[in-house]
Amino acid sequence: MMLDLSPIKLSNAQIAWRAAQDIEDGAYVNLGIGFPEMVAKFQPEGREAIFHTENGVLGFGEAPKAGEEDWDLINAGKKAITLKPGSAFFHHADSFAMVRGGHLDLAILGAYEVAQNGDLANWSTGRGGVPAVGGAMDLVHGAKRVAVITDHTTKKGEPKLLESCTLPLTGVGCVTRVYTSLCVVDIEDGHFVLREKLPSISVEDLQSVTGAVLVIKGPVSDLVVPEV
Repeated sequence: MMLDLSPIKLSNAQIAWRAAQDIEDGAYVNLGIGFPEMVAKFQPEGREAIFHTENGVLGFGEAPKAGEEDWDLINAGKKAITLKPGSAFFHHADSFAMVRGGHLDLAILGAYEVAQNGDLANWSTGRGGVPAVGGAMDLVHGAKRVAVITDHTTKKGEPKLLESCTLPLTGVGCVTRVYTSLCVVDIEDGHFVLREKLPSISVEDLQSVTGAVLVIKGPVSDLVVPEV
């Protein structure tokens, strides 16, 4: 019998909030198009990340208010942005030189599937898919650390954390941490290591909606997030 997780699972905003808490002050960060862009809203007080976008902006700020957009200033997802003091914009090729040169501390991406060895699949040419892998392929190998934010299961209730990916890979062995709607896991030595979970779900029920073994090393903390 499939578990009904909708009453307990985190919203996308809450997953983004949790991921934002782990971003170090002064880190250079690229946020994937779509859901990961939400992470920028939740920077902890006293910390400031420097956000990078593949189309050639470094140090951009919050989205402008409706009606105040300057459509010459957009991110890779074609959403309007603002510029912070000291921000810069530059050629697309220079932007990817930053990525490929290892100058980003962190990339946060969405996912269709994540394998227990850190493989990532976040694009698909199937129905409703995207036409190509895009800059994510460069990001997962150029950033010093790669994290994923995602619902724990698909809309059909099938696991997104798997023993091995079934979709075309974005990168091999690149993901180190996954923030889901039910838990936080690290990828270590080819396994999902459970670090945090919602207090309202048991380890057994969490395992039943996960497509690979969850390894427990030491205490598992409660995943507690605010209403955002």
